[in-house]
Amino acid sequence: MTERPPRPGSRIRLWHRSMLARDRGERHRVATPLELLFDLCFVVAVGQAAAQLHHAFAEGHIGHGVFSFALVFFAIWWGWLNFSWFASAFDTDDVPYRLATLVQIAGGLTVAAGVETAFEGDFRLMVPGYVLMRLSMVAQWLRAARSDPPCRPAALRYAVGITAVQVLWIARLWLSGTPAVIAFFVLVVLELAVPLWAERRFGTTWHPHHIAERYGLFTLIVLGEVILGATTAIKEGAAEAEHVGGLISLAAAGLVLVFAMWWLYFDQPGHARLVRRPTLFTTMSWGYGHYLIFASAAAVGAGLEVAVGYDTHTLHDVGPIAAAMATTVPVAVFLLSVWLLHIGPANECRPIAVGFPVTAVLVVAASFTPVPIHVAAVLTAALVAVTVVFAHGQPRE
Repeated sequence: MTERPPRPGSRIRLWHRSMLARDRGERHRVATPLELLFDLCFVVAVGQAAAQLHHAFAEGHIGHGVFSFALVFFAIWWGWLNFSWFASAFDTDDVPYRLATLVQIAGGLTVAAGVETAFEGDFRLMVPGYVLMRLSMVAQWLRAARSDPPCRPAALRYAVGITAVQVLWIARLWLSGTPAVIAFFVLVVLELAVPLWAERRFGTTWHPHHIAERYGLFTLIVLGEVILGATTAIKEGAAEAEHVGGLISLAAAGLVLVFAMWWLYFDQPGHARLVRRPTLFTTMSWGYGHYLIFASAAAVGAGLEVAVGYDTHTLHDVGPIAAAMATTVPVAVFLLSVWLLHIGPANECRPIAVGFPVTAVLVVAASFTPVPIHVAAVLTAALVAVTVVFAHGQPRE
């Protein structure tokens, strides 16, 4: 961003900069320390959601757990996504911007504190935290509208749209039962529609390499949360000193599984599709589609904890197939999502284009084997080998 030169005799106000749209072609555009802090605070909410999903599985409430996890994870993911795309276009990193980000972090931590009660159907703590995040974004968009006339139409659309939806989120607190569920999905659609409405005619100048890096960093943090949750579960199981050998084997399989997920996600550069096909549809489908990548990755951690509990005979309400699918299904969703967003069904390297969906199906089928996590780890490792062998010399998407 190029800052306007100060007038002769005026003081340079380092604490405040004009919020001008950043250059989409800016070189060496990387994530800032503030963005990294934001991610670390939000991963607390991700960890809480994964923990509650594990508890729901352990108690045999699989359907309720998956449904609640999907609802809660939307609030976490949507708050993170909106901050990241705004920062990519308008990050001034001055005092007002940092304070507004602090408010968003406070909202995110409030959302994290409300995850447990949200799984019980009580959103009275989560919704205020969510609305706090979103209204802070409204303040940011209004500031951008005031400072940058070319971006004013889009910024005002964002501010109006976000504000209107937050009023409806608060009104939803007075609903219960089926009407509350229906209202939730209606409001999700409205939230997703606001950027489409704002960007359709007046696009903002987000940076493709920066956005890809931000998504990649959040993927890394979520995978780290998976490893942390699984390690904690294995440590607790090993304390019984009765299943150490099996737990070591399961830990190795889980590590291979997570490492393969990391490899497959980062094998193709995330920004390539955003640069090659910079249409609104491509951008939104890539950005929105990562909900499945983030959510499925977080769910793998809960699934591995379920696998540990099943192998140590501490779960009594979960059968072997359900315990296996707690891991294999999220892994399959992760593979299919990466395939659609990074690889593409029409990828000219056919072994890779076909290998992802085939492996996803086989991973789910592994649920019916005696050692499903181990088989899933072998399958994903084999897919990594296929990408290494057949991608050699191939142009990347």
